[in-house]
Amino acid sequence: MTSDTISQEPSSVYPDHDQYLSVRYFGSLNGLRFFCIFAVLWHHAPIWTQLSDPQRILTRGFLGVDFFFVLSGFLITTLLLREEDRSGRFSLKGFYWRRILRIVPVYFLVVTAISIYYIGIKGMGELLELVPFYYLFLSNFLVEDIPMLAPTWSLSVEEQYYLIWPMLLLLVPRRSILPLLVVLIFLNLVAVTGGLRLIGIQPIESYPLLFKMFTATYAPILIGSGLAVLLHKRESFRRFAQLFGSKWSSPILFTTLLILIQMLPADMTGWPNLILHLAMASCLASIVIREDHQLRCVFEWSPFIRVGEISYGVYLYHLIGLHIATLILAKLGTDEGWIIFLVYSAISICIAELSFRLYETRFLKLRYKTQR
Repeated sequence: MTSDTISQEPSSVYPDHDQYLSVRYFGSLNGLRFFCIFAVLWHHAPIWTQLSDPQRILTRGFLGVDFFFVLSGFLITTLLLREEDRSGRFSLKGFYWRRILRIVPVYFLVVTAISIYYIGIKGMGELLELVPFYYLFLSNFLVEDIPMLAPTWSLSVEEQYYLIWPMLLLLVPRRSILPLLVVLIFLNLVAVTGGLRLIGIQPIESYPLLFKMFTATYAPILIGSGLAVLLHKRESFRRFAQLFGSKWSSPILFTTLLILIQMLPADMTGWPNLILHLAMASCLASIVIREDHQLRCVFEWSPFIRVGEISYGVYLYHLIGLHIATLILAKLGTDEGWIIFLVYSAISICIAELSFRLYETRFLKLRYKTQR
């Protein structure tokens, strides 16, 4: 949702590793972000909940967050590896500075505004003890939420990843990075399926926090990091290019992903989630290995690109937009899901656009004004 992007002009030749390494901006990724945030907006709209027997795929808009995780892991790791190639090592100071300027200003603004609204204006003083944990990016461990701040759990997961992963990447020998990722993904899988209880490791509760693994948590972001490491290596890139380098790989793989979303069991905890996240990583590979894939015209449609560019803001503001839209439409006498979806999506995008232009860009301009 918040990662820097990396680009090149699309080429008609078969994928080449040197060409891939020269990319500074992957042209299709903001379009991919659009579809991820669309899924999130869909999930929180009262459309599929109003259907008597919705298809399973219609109930799984939350998977847009999972794809955001895969994308974040890929981009952050790719940026760090390429900086290391250019400079001999990457700068932790520079990395954290850029992440802080991208994430913290608008995040703290939203947390502060919503906390004031519920605690100061609506008089819900009992929520005050939760506020510090939002600022500390621990909301993924809260046992309850301040209304409209529930989606911040995913930002906490990303921030915890941003804090730890670059240090591991800096300290761990390159030959051990992939084995380390495999171990971490496996441990995540064991944890979410309750396997740690078999060896006596129990969740730690200290109200209002509960430290445990919830569903997929860190696995998709680690899988995205693994994809970045594999594509950065010449030999493994060639193997991926053979698998996903066709122009038709992207429509085939994204169609397969949609089928999996529909067909996987209701409870996806564990192996079903792992299969799904690997499928997401394969889809991502198909649109970064070569720019001129068959879905390029979709992913690079300018309205999709713009919404993708501001998708971080849309994600943070969308429950505010839903709240506003629901109040307005209730006064107009309608609770029709489709109408709420369209209105609240438009409001969320407008708020995010204004926020990006008038507020966020002031901080983004500072990202490269620090000494390494």
